[in-house]
Amino acid sequence: MPRHIFSDQQHRLEQDKEGRQAGRTEKRPNRLLRLLAFLLTVALMLGAVVLIVNYDKLNFDFVKRWFSYRSLSRTDSGQAESFPFDGDGTSTFATLDGDLLVCSSTGVRLYSASGQVYVDRTVVMEHPVAVSAGNTALAYDAGGRTLLVCRDREEAFSLELGSDEQILSADVNESGWMVVVTQISGYKGVVTVYDSQFQAKMQVSLSSRFVMDAALSPDNRTVALLTMGLTDGTFSSTAEFYPVGGSTSAEAAPETSTIVGSEVILEMTWDTYGIWALGENSVYHLDGGGELTGSYSYAGRYLKGYSLDGDGTVALLLGKYRAGSSAQLVVVNDQGEEQAVLAMEEQVLSISAAGRYVGVLTADRLDIYDQDLSLYNTLDGTQSARKVLQRSDGSAMLIDNSTARIYVPQ
Repeated sequence: MPRHIFSDQQHRLEQDKEGRQAGRTEKRPNRLLRLLAFLLTVALMLGAVVLIVNYDKLNFDFVKRWFSYRSLSRTDSGQAESFPFDGDGTSTFATLDGDLLVCSSTGVRLYSASGQVYVDRTVVMEHPVAVSAGNTALAYDAGGRTLLVCRDREEAFSLELGSDEQILSADVNESGWMVVVTQISGYKGVVTVYDSQFQAKMQVSLSSRFVMDAALSPDNRTVALLTMGLTDGTFSSTAEFYPVGGSTSAEAAPETSTIVGSEVILEMTWDTYGIWALGENSVYHLDGGGELTGSYSYAGRYLKGYSLDGDGTVALLLGKYRAGSSAQLVVVNDQGEEQAVLAMEEQVLSISAAGRYVGVLTADRLDIYDQDLSLYNTLDGTQSARKVLQRSDGSAMLIDNSTARIYVPQ
């Protein structure tokens, strides 16, 4: 074989060998990348499983607070600059998307967390009441004739009753639907349900039993009436359930009714966990179908404070004596069981629950607990605050006689 032909073949063999080696070299990183991608996928899947299983134990509220209050100037302690509000000794308060609604004998005003006034309505109220849910807040005169609704930082609706009518109670749910209980001549209670556009959807009028309160289901399909009267000759408080959009005739029969105790019920509320009815001596919980799931008695103890706005729980401040600072903070679940108990040995000025948090305000400190009463955050030095409004993201509004400020845990 000629030398030059042999040399060419040898050269081609060497090139093929180098090409195969280069190919192997190029494939190694691809295998490594595939292995890394596989491991990353496994890690993400495991992380997702852990997140799902432990979701209730995790707390991302600091992220919500960062987005909600990132533009609000605060001190190192987390308190924003206080702002003055127009009010008096009759004032009641509600939080609305981080804003503060003040309802007093002289009017209704809505302030931002920095003190900007969005609503300023002068109206005379003898017994002002403020309530809120979702993006809607109500201000009304209990026993009077005036009701106002705030939404999107403006007055969205108002109701002025006739001279022969009185507002007994009003409430709003997360969807912005509203229920109003009024007293009209000839009836012991009239309940009107309004949709989120403030159009009346139904009305129930009763003359056989007194209607004290009402609450709407989260899905807007059912309204629960709290009535008082005699049942088989015995005084009782009863929750009566009517379908929204059902019969509007006088004395329409409820679909379901449940006796919730032979005592006066002070307040009733309906959230995604069911219905809480707070009495003079007990608190009751009913599911959405009207079945009593549990009750908790505090007979023999004084109810010094309460909040029904926890996620599936209520917070009660109970004392052996009416006076004095010694008390117990009790969190009760929907089975009527004590979920947590904490001894309080100093004067509690105010308690407020929202979501998974319970705020406890004393003379010089705000303690924020979780629903098991484990301490979540503490603020020392509350600048003479007399009332706390806890929010579901962990922040809180602190209110004294004439000023208010937001506190955002760091």
